Amino acid sequence: MSTMRDKAVLVTGGSRGIGAAIAVRLAEEGAHVAFTYVREEERAREVAARIEAAGGKALPLRADAADAGDAAGAVEWAADALGGLDILVNNAGVGVIAPLESLTLAEVDRVLAVNVRATFLASQAAAGRMTAGGRIVTIGTCMTQRVPGPGGTLYAMSKTALVGLTKALARELGGRGITANIVHPGPTDTDMNPADGPFAADQAAMTALGRYGTAAEVAAAVAFLAGPDAAYVTGAEFSVDGGHAA
Repeated sequence: MSTMRDKAVLVTGGSRGIGAAIAVRLAEEGAHVAFTYVREEERAREVAARIEAAGGKALPLRADAADAGDAAGAVEWAADALGGLDILVNNAGVGVIAPLESLTLAEVDRVLAVNVRATFLASQAAAGRMTAGGRIVTIGTCMTQRVPGPGGTLYAMSKTALVGLTKALARELGGRGITANIVHPGPTDTDMNPADGPFAADQAAMTALGRYGTAAEVAAAVAFLAGPDAAYVTGAEFSVDGGHAA
């Protein structure tokens, strides 16, 4: 497949889970992929090897989305290293699920810094480097559409903000031929939320399909939105949630 041959991509938080699956899938489509990570350098090297095996250039960058300078700087670095930027995937995020009364100011600040501020700053920087045909795809959550129980106030708030940002970006950048869309994964089998974990059965039962999704299934939706077949799709919310919101 070569629907994105020689496209320049940045995936934030690309060393594991959904981010890694997206980085590899876009490389399989022909793209060259820069991706950020905070820790786990060995895993970043493994993802880079998979990108290169798919035929793309791989550019891992240690960067912390909680740092405002890193959030925008990663975009500038990737665009310089790749000779431009065609696709930004805002995937880096943190989740704190806890009772409302127990949430600390430090937790609130970090979640909003990583999930909201970093996404805004990266999108702002990317808009300055993209030309017509550019794509911004952001990873949200099924909890923007349905919060199934207590403990999700901070996480749901932070991810719901990205829906408004995405729609505003679509309007802001549409005249330049740049699209912006958001993908909402449901329960997805990753290291952070394994399909055989202690809470998996309850989460799977909340979906219409009765199972966890895979990172590859989320990556497939991102590949569509980042590719040429989605040129007329912008400002949209895509649920890859097994019917969690049905």
